[in-house]
This record gives sequence, C-alpha cells and structure tokens, in this order.
Amino acid sequence: MVARNERKWGSSLWACCCGSPRVRSYCSSSSEPSSLEQKLVEEDGVHLSDQTKPGWKAMPYILGNETMERLATYGLTANFMVYLMREFQMEQVVAANILNIWSAASNFATIIGALIADNYLGKFRIIAFGSFASLAGMVIVTLIAWVPQLRPPPCIASEQQPGQCNVYTKAQLGVLVVGLSGLAIGSGGIRPCSIPFGVDQFDSTTVQGRKGTTSFYNWYYTTQTVIMLINQTLVVYIQDSVSWTLAFGIPAVLMLCAIILLFAGTKIYVHVKPEGTMFSGITQVFIAAYKNRRLTLPANGKVVGIFYDPPLEESVASKLSLTQQLRFLNKAALIGADKEVKQDGSCTNPWKHCSIQQVEEAKCLVKVVPIWTSCIISFISMAQQGTFIVSQALKMDRNIGSTNFQIPAGSLSIISLITIGTWLPFYDRILQPAIAKYTKREEGMTTLQRIGFGNVFSILTMAVAGIVEQRRRVLAESHAGPDGVAPMCVMWLAPQQILMGLCQVFNTVALIEFYNEEFPENMRSIGTSLFYLTSAGASYMSSLVVNLVHNVTGKDGGRRPDWLTNDINVGRLDYFYFLIAGMAALNFVYFLFCARQYRYKAIVKV
Repeated sequence: MVARNERKWGSSLWACCCGSPRVRSYCSSSSEPSSLEQKLVEEDGVHLSDQTKPGWKAMPYILGNETMERLATYGLTANFMVYLMREFQMEQVVAANILNIWSAASNFATIIGALIADNYLGKFRIIAFGSFASLAGMVIVTLIAWVPQLRPPPCIASEQQPGQCNVYTKAQLGVLVVGLSGLAIGSGGIRPCSIPFGVDQFDSTTVQGRKGTTSFYNWYYTTQTVIMLINQTLVVYIQDSVSWTLAFGIPAVLMLCAIILLFAGTKIYVHVKPEGTMFSGITQVFIAAYKNRRLTLPANGKVVGIFYDPPLEESVASKLSLTQQLRFLNKAALIGADKEVKQDGSCTNPWKHCSIQQVEEAKCLVKVVPIWTSCIISFISMAQQGTFIVSQALKMDRNIGSTNFQIPAGSLSIISLITIGTWLPFYDRILQPAIAKYTKREEGMTTLQRIGFGNVFSILTMAVAGIVEQRRRVLAESHAGPDGVAPMCVMWLAPQQILMGLCQVFNTVALIEFYNEEFPENMRSIGTSLFYLTSAGASYMSSLVVNLVHNVTGKDGGRRPDWLTNDINVGRLDYFYFLIAGMAALNFVYFLFCARQYRYKAIVKV
C-alpha cells in the first residue's frame, strides 16, 4: 500500500510540474520526500514508516527449505564420482567429464531461472518449480540404484578395473541423464533465487533490516557448511558401506520435506513483483546512447535539468546516482527539448531517452563482466575436489590406525568444510575488526580484495596438490602393493584441502556478496546467478582442459600413457595440477587489472 502511495504522489508531482525547472531539480537531485510529498502521503492516511517486512519470522521456512534442499542435493552428489566408476564401470575421464558437464549445466541453468524469476514469475514460484524438478531427478537416480535393470551388472572380484566389466547401455545412460537433467533444472530454479528471496524479507532502508540481512548471510553460509559436513561423513559412509539405494533415497525424502516447509510459510513471505524483462531496458540504454552520440555531455558533471530522472518504480528501494564510469552511456539519459518528456513524466521515445536508473543498471551489468570472467579459472581448482582428488585418495592408505575402518575417498573434502567453519567466525569476530582498524573501513577488506586472496589460495591449492601427488606417485612406483595403493597416509591431502577451504571462503562468500551488493534490487537474482555461472564456466573449462590433456599427452607411440590415464600411478596427475596452477597465476594478473579499473556503485537512498 505504501509503495502504491509513493508512486501516486510521484506521478502527481510530474503531472503538475513536468517541464518546469523546479521539477527537473527535484527529479535530478532530491532523494528525500519534500513537504509536498509528505503532505500527499499524510492525506491518504499512510506513513512511509508503516511499511513492514517479516524479517526473521520468515527465516525458519526459508532457511529450513534451503537446508533440506542442500542436504538432499549434496547428499546425492557427494560421492557421485565413486558411484559412476564402481556401479556404471565408467572410465575416470568419462566420469569426470559427466560430473563437470552436469555441474556446468546446473550452474548455467541459474541464469535462466533468474531471468524468469525477475522478469515474469517471481522468486517464490521459481523456487517451488525448481524444488519439484529436483525431487523428480532424485527419485529417478534412486530408482537407478534400486532397479538392477537400470544400471550395468556388477563386476566380479577379478574385474574391478573400469573398462573390464560389462559396459552400460545407451538406455541406461539415457535414464541417468534424465535424472541428472531434473537435478540441473531444479538447481537452476532454487540456487539463484533462495538468497535474494531471503533478502527480500528484510527492510534494507532500516538499520535493523540491514543487520538482519547480514545475519541471514552468516546463517546461510553456516548451515551450508554444516550440511556439507553431514554429507561428506554420514551420507558418504552410507553410500560406501551400507547401500546406494538408501543413500539416494534419504535425500529424496528430505527434498519432499523441503517442499512442504517452503509452502508452510506462504502466508508470511513478502513477494517482490517481477517487473518485466530488464534486458529490454538495458538494450534501450545502448540504443539511446548511440542515437544521442552526437550530443555533448556537460563538462562539469551537472545533473539537474539535463538528465532524465523520473521517480523510481514502486518495488525499488534505492536509486543509483549518475557516475562517470562508462561515461558514454550517460548520453542515453540526456534530455534535449522539453517536448521529449510528457506531462505524466514519461518520455515520448524510450528508445532515445532513458532514465538515470536505467543507465546505471546497465552499467552494473557491464562493469561486473570483467570481474566475472577473471574468476572462472580460479574456480577450476574447486572443480577438481570431486574428481581427481577422489582418485588420489583411492590410491592412498585410508585406514585409521590399526583398525579396518577406511576413510571414504569422497569424505576428504570434510577438511575443507572444517576450514570454512573455523575460518568464518574467526574472520568475522577477530580478523575483520583488526583489519578495519588498519584500513579505516567498516568491512575491513573490500569484496574485491577478498576475491583477490581467493585467487591466491587457488594457485597455492593446485601447486601443493601437484607436490603431494609427485610424492605419492614415487612411493607408489617403489612400494605399492598389488592393488596399487601407495604406502602414504591419505591425510597428506589435508594441506591442499585446507587451502581449498580458504579459497572457497574468500572466493565464494565474497563473490556472492559482491554480486548482491553491486546489482540493484530488481536484478539480485541475476547477480546471484552470475556466481553460479562462474562455477559453470569453471566446470566447462575444467572439462575442456581434461579432454585436451587426455588427447594431447601420451601420444609417443603408446610407450608413454597420457597424464590422466585410468591408473594414476603411471599417469602424471601432478603435471595436470601444475598446469592448472600456472593458468591460475596468469589469471591472477588479469584479475588485478580488472579490479583496479572497477568502481563500486553509488546509491542514493529514497
């Protein structure tokens, strides 16, 4: 109701005063309601302070749904590399490619889900649709593990090496692809909208609302870490030692619970209405800037009476001030003759004159593209966590002491999660305040600085992984048993896992915050989806590098196997890790250049 009244007095002002210097001054410079505006609001019996949002009342449902969904999704995929190699008898490279392509498709689908949510259906509907799609995918994957006809026959004891057993059929592979496609579609609906939907429940114009948003981020990261710990321990143990069917069936049931919990809070949620396609508005900015290319921008940066700046849409809580970065786009908002603006405040030709808000929203999207591209390669190291690192663990001593219990190969990433869970509170409570005293900034380090540290840890992760693999391979060549397991404790993989955790803390957390802070409210789902597009790009890039290395290396007449051959004891996985480290080092230079050129957005609260 408040939003409608704000729009009402905004339109009234334009209808009464459009074309005069006074209204141009208001439209271009004022960010606070004038006495006339306040009077219009008070006459209607509604005050600006009356607008409330549920805040933490909605969080049990949103965080509960997110927790269940993550527990279900990660529980299904935590040990999937081992599942494909053991149950489908896939070669190592084939299994890695399937996981990389599936991960990339899941992350790429987020941009589609974000566009539909922000422009047509809204976040809640897309989350609901994605939840049902994920449930369908989980049911199919569970059926594959349950029904013998949907997977290849098991290998006998003497045929445990991939490639020596019965090969999966095209029909079996097709059913698997259908199940994974359902999960990818579900991820495309849930991932880009869950965080923005949670942020929508807080009033960003109040101190309490902003603190609630910050706490929501912390709880989101904390619950995600706890979920991953459960998946990498209990769920992986069930998969390895009890039953794949049970291990896949539990996540399916949890996904059903997540759907029920999501709909239980429907009467509490605040729904931000979609505003139609935003890309048409961005396209208008570029076309208008081109049409007005011969106009001259004011040299002194004057805004009042020169640039088109109507009142904001009802769902937008903050306006963006005109900046000088990408200055050529400012011509899209230049106003020539008075007749170009109608009496109701709208422009006669939106493809020739755009508002300052439109121009700055277009800049937001354009400015983050270099940052987005610079983070793809740094994410490649994280893409290896569920593929070749698992292969390393399978060829190392995983026994705990003198017992017969073995650490599941897929559970090694728990070390990264412990690092994340330990580092986040340490940084938030101890390190960040200390850095803030030095930098004189409330947040301590900027998001781009934290992303930069994530890039450094990405390089170190792959460099250490290569060194450890070199040592493991030497021991395997000289002392390996009949099963090819090197007499080297699997905990030697801990250093690279700790560095991986630090890489995730700085890259993942900082990138999500960066995209959410730098995009306007009506583009937050798009911003969040960019993070997942980074992961998608990294997965595709990883798959490309894997295939290039697999096809190019080891062609010396068959006398030398390729780096990524099935038997990693004769391959050169260490060279592969060093290659990724070198790519990440070159990429870090590119990131520094992009970060140095970037300017954070400027906001004027309304």
